[in-house]
Amino acid sequence: MPCYRLLGLAIGENQDAEAYVEVITPNGYRLSWNTEAMIRGIDPGWTPPSGNARVSLAFKCDSPAEVDAAYRKLIDSGLGASHTEPWDALWGQRYAVVKDPDGNAVDLFAPL
Repeated sequence: MPCYRLLGLAIGENQDAEAYVEVITPNGYRLSWNTEAMIRGIDPGWTPPSGNARVSLAFKCDSPAEVDAAYRKLIDSGLGASHTEPWDALWGQRYAVVKDPDGNAVDLFAPL
């Protein structure tokens, strides 16, 4: 969750080791994270998905420069791995994709 804190989500520093964390975004969306141990406690037959990422979150940035800055902040912190460096996408957005520590895609975008 520290990488999502870097992207502006209000996740307390003391929550990194919690089994369940919930945050409400400024526009009212509720996101939550559960540890695999907690999920297995609820559903003993659960197995992690295989193949591609389990989830992808997209973060709208205020400007193309903010996409570049958010990308650089995640990479430089060691809390994200580059999947796709920032580029000007043909659909009219500055776009980048970083993998979080669990391998999930974090899309960063802003209108050009």
